[in-house]
Amino acid sequence: MKKYITEFIGTFFLVLTVGLTSGANALAIGSALMVMIYAGGHISGAHYNPAVTLAALIRKRISAMDALIYMGSQLLGGVIAAMIVMFFREDIPSEASQGIVVSKALVAEVLGTFALAYVVLNVATAKANAGNSYFGLAIGFTVMVMAFALGQYSGGAFNPAVAVGASVMKAFEWSNIWIYFVGCFGGGALAGLAFNALNPGDK
Repeated sequence: MKKYITEFIGTFFLVLTVGLTSGANALAIGSALMVMIYAGGHISGAHYNPAVTLAALIRKRISAMDALIYMGSQLLGGVIAAMIVMFFREDIPSEASQGIVVSKALVAEVLGTFALAYVVLNVATAKANAGNSYFGLAIGFTVMVMAFALGQYSGGAFNPAVAVGASVMKAFEWSNIWIYFVGCFGGGALAGLAFNALNPGDK
């Protein structure tokens, strides 16, 4: 149970930061993820992202049942965070008004999520990096960099729980949610496959 509560808490504060900084402050969002990873990594592995959990499942670092409960905890954390954001704010800007291009948004979410999950697997699960003290910083900076590079094309979710939270708070259009599910889970799956292919001896 401690693992699932940790995943809820970490995802909650990540989505809360996204909402209260309008999703535009990449440094704040990356920093929020970093500190939550350091806070909860020793308990749950600090995924805070269903796509990262999928990558960890493909990498065989989590059971299928745990993965499902992780994802549920993360999505619940995102939804409740979105409700808190709406309590504080009435001026949440809408990504829909900017008119995203579906093809660009989809590719952006695949690439950004791939980069994030690939870094997570390599710095937080690889045997060669066991016991390192920089994993949270590396992961947080990956989100920040991808948000700066690709956020303008998709809103920079790179995380289905963030996308659901953003949709609840009406920053994203519900009609676009499939972009984030397909793009994020696709990117996470590709990262898991890439890690296994590049690290065949790391079981």
